[in-house]
Amino acid sequence: MNLSRRTFIKSSTIASGGLLLAIHVPGLMRKARAATPSIGPNAWLRIGEDNTITFFCARSEMGQGVHTAMPMLIAEELHVSLAQINLVVAPPNAAYVNPFLTVQATGGSSSIRDGWDKLRLAGAQVRTMLITAAAQKWGVPAAECRAKDGVVHGADGKQATYGELSTAAAQLPVPTDVVLKDPKEFKVIGQRTKRLDTPAKVNGTAEFGLDVKLPGMVYASLEQCPVIGGTVKSFDPAKAQAMPGVVAIVKVTDGIAVVADSFWRATKAREALDITWDRGAGATLSNASMMAGIRQAAATEVSMSIAVKGDVAEAMAGAAKQHRAEYESPLLAHATMEPMNFTADFRDRKCLVIGPTQFQGAQPYVAKAIGLAPEDVSVRTTFLGGGFGRRFEIDFMVQAAEISRAVGRPVKLIWTREDDLRHDYYRPMALHRMAGGLDAEGRPVALTLHLTSQSITQRAFGLPKDVLDPYMKESAVVPYAIPNMKHELIAHDAGLRVGYWRSVSHALNAFANESFIDELAHLAGQDPYAFRLGLLARQPREAAVLQQAAEKAGWGTALPRGRARGIALLKSDYATSLAMVAEVSVQANAVVIHRIVVAVDCGRMVNPDTVEAQVQSGVVFGISAALHGNVTLVEGVVQESNFDNYPVLRMKDTPSIEVVLIASSEPPGGIGEPSTALVAPALANALFAATGRRQRSLPLSPS
Repeated sequence: MNLSRRTFIKSSTIASGGLLLAIHVPGLMRKARAATPSIGPNAWLRIGEDNTITFFCARSEMGQGVHTAMPMLIAEELHVSLAQINLVVAPPNAAYVNPFLTVQATGGSSSIRDGWDKLRLAGAQVRTMLITAAAQKWGVPAAECRAKDGVVHGADGKQATYGELSTAAAQLPVPTDVVLKDPKEFKVIGQRTKRLDTPAKVNGTAEFGLDVKLPGMVYASLEQCPVIGGTVKSFDPAKAQAMPGVVAIVKVTDGIAVVADSFWRATKAREALDITWDRGAGATLSNASMMAGIRQAAATEVSMSIAVKGDVAEAMAGAAKQHRAEYESPLLAHATMEPMNFTADFRDRKCLVIGPTQFQGAQPYVAKAIGLAPEDVSVRTTFLGGGFGRRFEIDFMVQAAEISRAVGRPVKLIWTREDDLRHDYYRPMALHRMAGGLDAEGRPVALTLHLTSQSITQRAFGLPKDVLDPYMKESAVVPYAIPNMKHELIAHDAGLRVGYWRSVSHALNAFANESFIDELAHLAGQDPYAFRLGLLARQPREAAVLQQAAEKAGWGTALPRGRARGIALLKSDYATSLAMVAEVSVQANAVVIHRIVVAVDCGRMVNPDTVEAQVQSGVVFGISAALHGNVTLVEGVVQESNFDNYPVLRMKDTPSIEVVLIASSEPPGGIGEPSTALVAPALANALFAATGRRQRSLPLSPS
């Protein structure tokens, strides 16, 4: 942190006294300074003189359990129970930049991977400082003191609480050579732990974006162009302005907002607006035209290399059998349960924005939109009613801030479900062209993957077109021992705005790869499970999850008439490997999923209960997409509007989901996203086994 001792002491001892610890992570501040202005020290852990322990959590809670798992890391090394830690959601600060994403944000299954070392280090540093303070107070060697449950114990029954020692500890240098616990000594980490946020969510005291209330607050409903990217040519506010409760009609960057004393009144008045739109270039878009553009790009544009091994052309020429296939993936919406919303309070040239966001790093973007300096914008994060990447975007935050600036009072902007589905940042369409060759014994000798899709990072962060987007190539390279492979992609802008969607390109690439590997297995006349396992001799983690999933699912055993199994494997870029077996049948021209078995190796597990829940959640999300997900455009207008025509999986249709957690000593991997990616190929392979017909486009349908 390059802080002098004097500066550290001044910043560590605040008004009420106590210890604030700056967690130093080598290399992090360089990335942080490059991303956002530094306005304070790194991440904070506070011990108050009243013995309170406060953890400032820099990651958003959207159901994935970080508000339990991350405090568990602190509690383990601080030698306290989880119940002794109070959690506060951290504000924007360069110190809280997520090194996996290079901005302050939650996503990419990175929270625990990021926190595993630095939060344990934080707990160990504080514990060491408190023990040192106690030893100095008692005039004894630090080795004779120990910490337990928020108290330092010494010889002859001496005791001092962390709070009693906190001010003295704040005067000490931060130790850099602390020893972290041996995993064999863990008492908190690795234990199935009930989530800390459950009681508040059950009794209604948890604050989601829709729960925010400020004195004098009014409500806004925003009419946006039916074609994303379109603009207002003219509008007549007279009829809407005359309706009950209307406070103001406001033109903002993305449309016309009606502000009223209730959301219902704002929405009803919005329906009375008379707007003429300039629909822009997007009005020509359709699914067919977008896919035609993708195919044209695949045939004519220059590819970027992902990875190359061996000589694919020579191997294909000498192969006993060759096989080629194409796979199409559709546009998908995020469809979070809580529609987009945000509250803003602009006054005295400062702005407070409150709501459900994955991206606290949006602070400077919001500031720029409303003409403020970044330090004059404060962001307060509530619970998120689902994120899945949608709340990484900032459109609804900026809209709320613009409206509040215009009316001069606190405003809560709420999107309807229809707004949410029709103005999303959609998962992009994708075309995969696959080719493979087998030798005379049925062993694969060559494999190629050619992806054409849209770069989300080009749209979101201005990545140059000739730079490979790392979020397009996730799990593009299979772990199988195939001697000659070539993987490449083309980033083609299909015309519609796109965003990061749960598992990002893992889902796109896994659908193509694992469907094609299944096709090669059948071409070779081999069992799909045995075929895969035979290619994993040098991949023990992947072999283990594949074996565990197959064994748990009863692979090879008899099934009731009409049922069949499909299998798929993923070595994810989240440092997690998993395999999935789906058991399905087709009844009355509908896909019925009877059972899903998932085996997971995600390294060390902080809270196995959350790991299991996240795998189940990812499966449910993946089923919704694989069987129902498809956003359609007609003259640039999204046709889906609510869950009646963009269905998500209902409880009655949810299969048995069985999760096998494999113990591991590897560092933690990500778990919130990878299981979503395997659902489509596992189901597609099972449907082939059940019907003999191969489906290479999503969503899957017997028709």
